[in-house]
Amino acid sequence: MKVLVVNCGSSSLKYQVIDSESEEVLAKGLCERIGIDGRLVYQKTGAEKETTEAAMPTHKQAIQMVLDAIANPKTGCIGSLKEIGAVGHRVVHGGEKFADSVVLTDEVLKAVEDCNDLAPLHNPANLIGIRACKELMPDVPMVGVFDTAFHQTMPERAYIYGLPYEYYEKYKVRRYGFHGTSHSFVSKQVAKTEGRQDLKTIVCHLGNGASICAVNAGKSVDTSMGLTPLEGLIMGTRSGDIDPSIMEFIAKKENLDIAGVMNVLNKKSGVEGVSGVSSDFRDLEAAAESGNERALLAIEAFSYRVAKYIGAYTAAMNGVDVIAFTAGIGENTAIVRRQVLSYLGFLGITMDEAANAKRGEDYFTISTPDSKVKVVVVATNEELAICRETVALV
Repeated sequence: MKVLVVNCGSSSLKYQVIDSESEEVLAKGLCERIGIDGRLVYQKTGAEKETTEAAMPTHKQAIQMVLDAIANPKTGCIGSLKEIGAVGHRVVHGGEKFADSVVLTDEVLKAVEDCNDLAPLHNPANLIGIRACKELMPDVPMVGVFDTAFHQTMPERAYIYGLPYEYYEKYKVRRYGFHGTSHSFVSKQVAKTEGRQDLKTIVCHLGNGASICAVNAGKSVDTSMGLTPLEGLIMGTRSGDIDPSIMEFIAKKENLDIAGVMNVLNKKSGVEGVSGVSSDFRDLEAAAESGNERALLAIEAFSYRVAKYIGAYTAAMNGVDVIAFTAGIGENTAIVRRQVLSYLGFLGITMDEAANAKRGEDYFTISTPDSKVKVVVVATNEELAICRETVALV
């Protein structure tokens, strides 16, 4: 079966076409600047990237351009659209309603829409993409794969906040967690590779958005992001955990309303805010190597926060067997892995420096053979995970 995987944002759309039997990516790309002037990027595997500038007033036009590109008689990756057996959609927030992926019926879409208050920047855009696909491909089954679903196995003690309980009852204010598709994929890869389903695994999804998840025997028992993706680690531009009173303090000093403060916490903080350089760790590394002390501080603060969460989740599971680094920073930034592991000697971890310097492999070990906890680097693949979930359902 050929599966189209769609990740729809407010003004962009990423896509891949995957052969579910071979799990080969046949083509991938994105639509940018939807609603403005529009740009389609398309790349058939093994071919050069193609960029087309074209008006995309709505997501429907963007998806139509994607469909035209993948079925193009000359450069397309499929012979016709009839080869697409299903479409898998990334949906950011499923609230408490969805603990698994689900076929997207009208009833399900209404339930997803009811979660819009929990993810106002993401869910409405996800729904626009889903409805556009359903309109253009009415006979093709659609599946929703939720960022939050994997974390629905968290116990109540882990997801409840220290707020009046009525806020949970009335508004469902609780920890939901995100990056669930990645945490699920990576923890399954670890269990498969290590040949054990009972592992206590801590997955460190470290990218511009970053989160950590404690996975006990395949189930999420705690995760660092909360009601929204703002909680937890210091990230690219997000503050992560702070004293809530800081919001009032900054608002008074800077004469900001709540929207202004939230803009600071989401878009001007994190390693970019600390360093004053960039949210990109490649830029931070280069700046730190040239003597920029704030860039080095940002890297150190980020790594320190990761190590603290690993320590906390080791306690939450009463032990840990494997620590897995994944996503852009986790897979590619050796200095962060080294700094994180430097705090974890109490767990009996020793790092193999030569192995830690490696890049480009899908799965490799960076701890020494005598290390009491195994430390691995695993390439995440959220699109493949969505494809697998889609095929399993349809």
